[in-house]
Amino acid sequence: MSERRRIHREGVGIECVVSASIDDTERPLVVCAHGFPDTAHTWRHLTPALESAGYRVVAPFLRGYAPSDVPADGCVQTGASSLDMIAVHEEFGGDERAVLVGHDWGASIVYGAAVHTPERWAKVVGLAVPPGGAMGAALLTNADQLKKSWYMFFFQHPLADAVVPAGDLAFIDMIWRDWSPGYDAADDLSGVKDALRDPDHLAAALGYYRATLSGVGVRVDLADVQAATGTPPSQPLLYLHGAEDGCIGAEVAESARAMTGSDTTIEIIDGLGHFLHLEDATTVDTRILEFLA
Repeated sequence: MSERRRIHREGVGIECVVSASIDDTERPLVVCAHGFPDTAHTWRHLTPALESAGYRVVAPFLRGYAPSDVPADGCVQTGASSLDMIAVHEEFGGDERAVLVGHDWGASIVYGAAVHTPERWAKVVGLAVPPGGAMGAALLTNADQLKKSWYMFFFQHPLADAVVPAGDLAFIDMIWRDWSPGYDAADDLSGVKDALRDPDHLAAALGYYRATLSGVGVRVDLADVQAATGTPPSQPLLYLHGAEDGCIGAEVAESARAMTGSDTTIEIIDGLGHFLHLEDATTVDTRILEFLA
């Protein structure tokens, strides 16, 4: 999965990593959205598995993550990225068979795309951030989760702009260690740092948190799609969560069961952390392919 294509929406260039069969429109399209702090290369294991199963894959770098553009208007809210995923669907000739896969922020982003344009998507897969209002409720009622989410509040302060890039982004190393204990992220971190090392791109990545908690850069005209990111999709949904996730507790994922319908399957996988699709690609990829089949 090394070929690149670039699309544009509202003047923002979105760099996409695409699979070898991307132009074969007989195959259903899969759009994969990464989260923080990550890149499109997080899908390097899932993509060949999907290709072998008869799909074609597009994995965009989220707006603000190099080499995608930093939006001139500063709009890096998740709803804007949901519209970017819809633009990817259009650009690559997706149809009603298309599938969305998202991890972390990418999960919220694909939920938004699925709810906003349900006719485009057949199924949805979410990883590490549960659908519905589970995370928001946990921040209000779950002290353990509030402690795990300390970084979200730290990112609201200007001090984060100095602390996160210090020591060649040592903060990012710490995040990966804490969120996926025991996982060797060496193959991931170099690419993540390349995407965030430029101050403008790092500010954009932090901007997703500032838009969510403080409303910084939020566009009023995106209110509907932004609300959709917190709404469970109507399509069949598979949600996978690592039992050892150091970012979002497994109990938060469990709480989402009461907020979703019968077409949602929630599974907690023992022994895995936040980057579960990288920690045990065989298990996670197999479960996703079973769901899509």
